[in-house]
Amino acid sequence: MEIMKDFMVGEHSEDGMGVVEVLLIMVVLIAMVIIFRKQITDLVNNIWKSINKNAKTVYN
Repeated sequence: MEIMKDFMVGEHSEDGMGVVEVLLIMVVLIAMVIIFRKQITDLVNNIWKSINKNAKTVYN
């Protein structure tokens, strides 16, 4: 309740800067994923193939 009162009265802290920073980081990360989508997909596929190949040797 105290937080809401501070917000309504106008006593703002700098907590909002954290939100802006997190949003900017998320935008940058999403942009990087979009730009490097094919490379990330290829990497993940190769990792899964390697895991499956090695898992078969464990079970045999």
